[in-house]
Order: sequence, then structure tokens, then C-alpha cells
Amino acid sequence: MATPMRRGATNQGPAPLTERKAWKALGSHYDTVRGLHLRNLFANDPARGERMAAEAVGLFLDYSKNRITDETLNLLVGLAEESGLRQRIDAMFRGEKINTTEKRAVLHVALRAPRGTSIVLDGENVVPQVQSVLDKMAAFAKRVRSGQWKGHSGKRVRNVINIGIGGSDLGPVMAYEALKHYSDRALTFRFVSNIDGTDFAEAVADLDPSETLFILSSKTFTTLETMTNARTARAWSLTRFGGDEKSVAKHFVAVSTNAAEVAKFGIDTANMFGFWDWVGGRYSMDSAIRPFDDAGRRAGSLPGAVGRLPRDGRALPHRSVRAQPARPDGLSGPLHNDFFGAQTVAVLPYDQYLKRFPAYLQQFDDGEQRQARHARRDARQLCDRPRVLGRAGNQRATFLLPTDPPGDQARSCDFIAFGQSLNQLGRHHDMLLANVFAQGEALAFGKTPEQ
Repeated sequence: MATPMRRGATNQGPAPLTERKAWKALGSHYDTVRGLHLRNLFANDPARGERMAAEAVGLFLDYSKNRITDETLNLLVGLAEESGLRQRIDAMFRGEKINTTEKRAVLHVALRAPRGTSIVLDGENVVPQVQSVLDKMAAFAKRVRSGQWKGHSGKRVRNVINIGIGGSDLGPVMAYEALKHYSDRALTFRFVSNIDGTDFAEAVADLDPSETLFILSSKTFTTLETMTNARTARAWSLTRFGGDEKSVAKHFVAVSTNAAEVAKFGIDTANMFGFWDWVGGRYSMDSAIRPFDDAGRRAGSLPGAVGRLPRDGRALPHRSVRAQPARPDGLSGPLHNDFFGAQTVAVLPYDQYLKRFPAYLQQFDDGEQRQARHARRDARQLCDRPRVLGRAGNQRATFLLPTDPPGDQARSCDFIAFGQSLNQLGRHHDMLLANVFAQGEALAFGKTPEQ
């Protein structure tokens, strides 16, 4: 989903949202399309399913089952243009401080930039800094995977536990689960985020401290939940080594920017992997939270890098955000939320490996919504978007609410599926895809009383 639209307003920016010409045109258009049904739209335009689709780098997007027309798309693009979306994207890539609430640049795009790219902040190209941290992370991960990294007793690491919260947990665990098929099964990976002691107790119940490495992910190294779990982990580990605090440096590393607190904890700052204040927590997936493996391909978090999870994720996100701001799935948010009243969107991945993707996307999107609310000034200058909910698809209970008689409450669903399965077992994947298409069709077209 495209998010830059809500960054479009500044003190010198465009007029309040509801006063813009494009918004008023969209409102008039809504009065025309509000009564349309997808059954009629497809009946009147048999090629709609083929026409309202986009495909690139192995991804296929079908947006034909949105209650929109060609005129709708033109009006949405017009709203983006009048809101200054193009200019804000360019400003982001230039390193301008478009985060007006904190007066910071927003350069998560630099984290995905290919080596050799130049993205300048305050006169300095930040891409070499990013690549340096990623190279350092890859070298460390290789040492752990190869067995070169030894614990305090001389044993190799066999267990890796990431301790974080928010973007420092949901991002890594989502990426690890998504790419688990490719992971090194000789290593055990677990994630602790809940301040409830049960989370930690269950994570370490069957592990040997002498073979366990903890990754503490906290930019400030002061996050309450993370540091509470970190101190518990430290005590658990020290018990195995008779309280020898020298052991901490062999069993703990940090993803942080606070070198003083990291050192005070007992971690060797040579094993601290930093990121920058222009990386928001919800965007940290592409920072030291999510580095490259030693082959130079994208890995899914530090535990993912240690587990050797290959993923080349840099080309599409870095380039397409700059080149194609007018994606229909992103621009349709204001229409769905402000006009049709669809206050939620269910993200439904039909793949077990993506079971944590809705939770990751929800915290990412909620952070954007919160920042938008804080940035509001008089008379609403920023666009709203439906709140993200969801869980793994192909669960009957998932669709009880969307298929209830909705009355005046519109609801939206995004389906995600893969053409091929990584685990071909009989007809499982054929039946899964049939379920995706049937559920999408049922929600889009429904049945008339006669049917």
C-alpha cells in the first residue's frame, strides 16, 4: 500500500483536503458509483478482469474487484497530483526532512538502495554507511553459521533468540517465517517480545545457554519491554556460567545506536549493529534488523541472515516507489475509507509461510496512521486509509464477519496467493488456489435473493 500521500501537507502545502478541487470531484463521482454492483461492472465490461490488472517481476495485481471505474482511477490520480505526492516522493529521495513532527529525513529508501547509489543527507551520501553495516552483519552471520563463532565454553551456537518489540520483532519474525523454507534447520530460531515472563520461559525451556545467542534489538537500548526481557536473558545465561560476566560478550549481540548502554550491558560494541534516526521503527526491516547474507542477497532479519534465508528484495521496492506513485491499490484508500466507509481492510495471505504478514503490516500501517493524526492541522489536510486487519486465509472463521449482511458498513479484503507451492503435496495447492478464487468471487458478487 502506498503511504506517502499522508505526508503531502506542510505549512506551505496544498489546501485542506476537503477543499481541494480533486476531492470535490471525487465526492461528486462517488454519488454516481455508490449504487453500482460488481456484477454489473463486470457484465458491462467483460474485459474488466484483464484490463484492471498489473504485472511486474513475477507479481500480478488484480484490482478489478474494487468498486471503481476508469474515471475513478483518473480522479484518484488527480487527487494525488493536487496533494503534491510526486513532489513529496522526490523530496524524500533528496533527503529533505519531510518528517515535520520530528524534523527528520525519512530515508528508509536508502536501506534498499543498491550499492553505488547516491542518496544525500546533509551533504553526505548515506548509502555507503548502510552498506558498511550490512557487510558487517553478513560477516558476523557467516561466522555463526560456519561454527566459527564460539560460546563462552567453546561450544558453537545452535540457538538464536531475537528479543525486540514492534518493528524490532514483527518485521524479523515475519521475514523469518516467510522464508523459513530456505532456512538452516541445524539452527533453532525463536523470538521474544512479550513482557509476560511466559514468553521468555517457553522460548528457552529446552535450550542450553552455552549454545544460545541472543540478539537484542532496540535502537535506544532503553525500550522497557525489550530491556526487561534482555536482563532476564542475561541472568538466565549467567547462571550457566557461574555468574562470569565475561560470558555475556559471547552470547549477546545488539542492534542499537546506544553504544554506551550496549557496553554497560556487557556486549562488545564490535558486535553492535547500528542504524540511524532517519529509520523509523516500522521501517527498520531493511536496516540492521534485516541485513544481507554473505552471498549479497536479501535475508530476513539477523536471525534470518544467520539462518541463510536468501531473498533479493531490493530492486522492486527501491525503484517502483520512485517511478510509480499512482498505484491503484494505494490510491483507493481515501475512496474506500472516506466515501464508502470501509474502515478496515483484511489482508489475507493464502500461504502458511506468510501467517505473520498481517500482524507486521498492521503495526506498520497503524504507525503511519498515528503519525498522520499527530501531523494534522486545521480542517484535515491528510488522507485517511482503512485500518489493516487480517490473518492467514483459508480459515472459515476469518470470513464470518465479511459475509454477514453488512448494512451500511462496507468491508474490504486483499487476497495474497502464490502460483506454485514450495511444498508440493498431492492436490493441496490446487485446492488452496480454488479456495482463494472462490472466496474472492463470493465476496465480490454474492448472490441475489433469486439465486
